[in-house]
Amino acid sequence: MIPPAPGARLAGKIALVAGAGSSAAGWSIGKASCVTLARQGAAIIALDADLAAAEDAAHEVERAGGQALPVQADVADADAMQAAVDAALGHYGRIDVLQANAGIGKVGGPEDIDLADWDRIQRVNVTSLLIATRLLAPVMRAQGGGAIVTVSSIAGIRYTGYPHLAYSVSKAAVIHFARMAAQQYAADGIRVNTVIPGLIDTPRVAKNVAGMFAKDDLEAARKARDRQVPMGRMGTPWEVANAVAFLASDEASYITGTELLVDGGLTGKYA
Repeated sequence: MIPPAPGARLAGKIALVAGAGSSAAGWSIGKASCVTLARQGAAIIALDADLAAAEDAAHEVERAGGQALPVQADVADADAMQAAVDAALGHYGRIDVLQANAGIGKVGGPEDIDLADWDRIQRVNVTSLLIATRLLAPVMRAQGGGAIVTVSSIAGIRYTGYPHLAYSVSKAAVIHFARMAAQQYAADGIRVNTVIPGLIDTPRVAKNVAGMFAKDDLEAARKARDRQVPMGRMGTPWEVANAVAFLASDEASYITGTELLVDGGLTGKYA
């Protein structure tokens, strides 16, 4: 069930969600963000490397009564992103919001992470921000402003108990990229902020962690993760999407260069 929105605080805005799809059945942060932003009044560009996933996200937006354009592009491919932005501008005429949600990871420490995997993770998770910002900042500047919301992870600010070195380093870089970009673009009316999710119950997480508990017992995996959180449960993609919607909206008009934790108190538990 799609939760109702409290108000249309993004009415008239056009939002590009990069990493809009879900890697499996269910709601990812990207797909939930597409629907949440749409329910707040924004028209959506649902961008994903997987066209079927982009179309699925766009379908959910339309099913919820919104407008969406599915676009296929690899966020780490500058030429593909240029074509995607051109298509989006041709369709809507403007882009007011970028949610940089795409991200990948792989388990491995300094001695066992494959260099090709390391490079790909940094390119998808970090270089993609450079590509998207380089393309969209001039558009937003010409429009008089805009909002960029990056999605990091608590893995970018603390050790999570698993050797996700490449992923953790990339997510730390996301935070600092946003801080630097916020300073550079503040005078242009372009706000840049970061949402930092904690343990969120998404299809990708379910797939990745099930093998770590009780002979692939997904329910055992969920309960183990729930117990780690002071609030007693993992978060939902919708709760992250609500934070994205706030930072994208004019309600956050004086907020830039900062981070919003959505982690049920988990980071404070280990502070």
